[in-house]
Amino acid sequence: MARKGSEEGREVQPLSPLSNEEIRRYSRQMILPDVGIAGQQRLKAASVLIVGAGGLGSPAALYLAAAGVGRIGIVDHDVVDLSNLHRQILHSTSTVGARKVASARDRMRDVNPNIQVDAYDEAFTSENALRIASPYDVLVDASDNFATRYLSNDLCILLGKPNVYGAVLRFEGQVSVFDARKGPCYRCVFPTPPPHGAVPTCVESGVLGVVPGVIGTLQAVEALKLLLGLGTPLYGTLLVYDALGQSFARVALEKSPGCPVCGERPTITRLIDYDEFCGVPGHGSVPKLVLGPEWEIEPRALKERLDRGETIRIVDVREQGECDLVHIVGSECLPLRTLESRAAELPRDEDIVLVCRGGVRSATALDLLRKAGFTRLKNLRGGILAWAKDVDPSMPIY
Repeated sequence: MARKGSEEGREVQPLSPLSNEEIRRYSRQMILPDVGIAGQQRLKAASVLIVGAGGLGSPAALYLAAAGVGRIGIVDHDVVDLSNLHRQILHSTSTVGARKVASARDRMRDVNPNIQVDAYDEAFTSENALRIASPYDVLVDASDNFATRYLSNDLCILLGKPNVYGAVLRFEGQVSVFDARKGPCYRCVFPTPPPHGAVPTCVESGVLGVVPGVIGTLQAVEALKLLLGLGTPLYGTLLVYDALGQSFARVALEKSPGCPVCGERPTITRLIDYDEFCGVPGHGSVPKLVLGPEWEIEPRALKERLDRGETIRIVDVREQGECDLVHIVGSECLPLRTLESRAAELPRDEDIVLVCRGGVRSATALDLLRKAGFTRLKNLRGGILAWAKDVDPSMPIY
């Protein structure tokens, strides 16, 4: 069953035989005529890089490991948090506080000790992406931010590799395969990122835990199809999943001749600063407006003023679901996305303290109201998280 000669212009090495244990392990997969022994050997010789060990990366990593992909790299620079566990099934209660890639590696090797797992405990950036991704056949983009998505896209074009894309929010998800050699790339479809903060994150709007499970599993399916040369990959197609309607829709995507990275006259020929391109600060920093001290108030100071009976309007700019989960007693919920249209509801002759989870969205809200002529404004420094830490430790955090 060994393959010799060349494949797409490159030398193909003889495939390693399968052990008796591997034949037993993969037998239900190998009896598929389209897979067989040769297909399983191809998987054993194949490699996949998964960018992100979170909600999407979890099912993708588990199923690719279980399927027998011989080498799997996983990149993440975060620790396991309790709030991850409803969707990030690579991890468990016992690994809360551990590095995600270490937790992922141990779980994947427990699923299949025959595979090699490369753990990259570092942020995926322009500086290290080429080094990390070069050895792998397929990249699975399981990231949760636009900067990494554009980086993964451009990287795969420069390296001539397929990029299995996935994204989720609330009750919906989407998946596609971007490969400039076969169809459009991510930039063809999304030439520019949305303004920073315009698209809510899962922290702000939530996600049903099984939705990333569905999308991450579909990403694993697409990766296996690519490695085995089976079926029709999702080139030029965005598969959109709606959990509430339990439906899938297929959206046709077209290649853009003017795409700056894969078009007729590319202007992007190397990796760029993707944080700058997407208008966000670099890895490890908090995307927050810099406010002068006169515009901020510490949690304890606000508590003291409330205890004195001062009239203070506390406006929480998180989403309603977040406010329902936990809030400061007496506050009102006015989501940031509606603030501009509803600013007239707020008094200009009262003190207003703006609140969010960590002080980021509320700083943006303060800036918006300040430009609208409001002057009696304060931002709660550190948000609900700081309030829970410094004022009310019994308050649940998320």
